[in-house]
Amino acid sequence: MSQRLDFYKASPGAIKAMVGLEQRIGQSSLEKPLVELVRLRASQINGCAYCMDTHAADALKAGEDARRLATLSGWRETPFFNERERAALAWTESLTLVSRDHVTDEVWEMVRPHFSDEELADLTLLIVAINGWNRFAISFRKLPA
Repeated sequence: MSQRLDFYKASPGAIKAMVGLEQRIGQSSLEKPLVELVRLRASQINGCAYCMDTHAADALKAGEDARRLATLSGWRETPFFNERERAALAWTESLTLVSRDHVTDEVWEMVRPHFSDEELADLTLLIVAINGWNRFAISFRKLPA
């Protein structure tokens, strides 16, 4: 399998727009470990090998525990994630798979107590961004190095 298109070179303007999303996420109050868990979980759902590789490595470099990363896809079945992380992961799954059930009241009620209005908007932007990056990487076959 080889890369279909270098989307960074093909449309610098598109990448600049995506980087703008990342800049806002970087300015948010969301904690870095949570950001990386969300990025990795969405990438797992979407099957984006490049993004899974990148965000697992970024999380490890930032001090994330390898055991938590290894069990992330089964987060509901482990004691390794706190309630805020669980809420963010549920929100991530719901938004990533939005065509399945839209966003249910159950998921909303799970996430709402753990995030301020601004954090919830920023968390949603984070999920939008990683799903966008996943779609760029998957469609153009960006491969892990």
